[in-house]
Amino acid sequence: MKTICAAIGMAVLLTFSASADTLTLPKGQVLDFGDTVDVLDGSQTYFGKQMKDWAEHEAVEKESKPQAAAIGIIGGADSLASVYLTSKLAPHLLGAIAVAAYSYMSLVPLIQPPIMKMCTTKEQRKIKMVNLRPVSHFEKVLFPIVVAIVVSLLLPPVAALMGCLCMGNLFEVSGVTARLSDTAQNALINIVTIFLATGTGLTMSGDKFLRIQTIEIICLGLIAFAAGTAGGVLFGQIMRIASGNKINPLIGSAGVSAVPMAARVSQVVGLKDNPSNYLLMQAMGPNVAGVIGTAVAAGTMLAQFGG
Repeated sequence: MKTICAAIGMAVLLTFSASADTLTLPKGQVLDFGDTVDVLDGSQTYFGKQMKDWAEHEAVEKESKPQAAAIGIIGGADSLASVYLTSKLAPHLLGAIAVAAYSYMSLVPLIQPPIMKMCTTKEQRKIKMVNLRPVSHFEKVLFPIVVAIVVSLLLPPVAALMGCLCMGNLFEVSGVTARLSDTAQNALINIVTIFLATGTGLTMSGDKFLRIQTIEIICLGLIAFAAGTAGGVLFGQIMRIASGNKINPLIGSAGVSAVPMAARVSQVVGLKDNPSNYLLMQAMGPNVAGVIGTAVAAGTMLAQFGG
């Protein structure tokens, strides 16, 4: 009884002597800082400078993870996915990330070829691939419908992004919406581009954009884009080995979302080493897959970091 009373008295004393450097955590969560622990009403209260440092570290880490995700999606070379994800996770970085994403999409013909040549040999770049089989109209219509349903069920946060992508594809392949397809490809896309550029530009105030952090984001975006390109070529090498030298690893570089520019780069690099090598149609496969993969990656990050 005396021990219990002494414990209660010590707890009350510690509670009233606590300074502003306090943090209350749920019962059962233990931090080994060696500080005094107070147990009152099923809670644990930790005191001291170490606890304050820990709280500050947790706050910084909680803020930095969404920012890292927003910067990392630049590697997919999908400007719309970058803008969408950044607006959800790190709106204050929208201007810098949008500039980096659109810049690297336009610089695909300059950035990718050196990386592609570094990861392949001349003989590998000469590999000719067989012609693709004809795709039926039913398959063309079914593809966007199935992709939209499956991805939306697996990753609800990215349903809007994937739905817009597949709807545009369905307009094109259905064969009965020529007017909608023409409007979406011309007038509508121009209007959306104007509003997107204007809306993004409004967030680029001098105090937020003209900083060292903007240069750091652009450099990190370049690293992410280069890593995405190299990773695609290396996976192309794996497929080449698995298929018995029937797949040209250059098509792996088209796995980024820059459609159809990345596929054209694969075609151009392949033609330089083999003038009769036409890889455009084969490269469009990973190119479209890159668009879907980037959207899925954005949805995963959005679900993980709670945008």
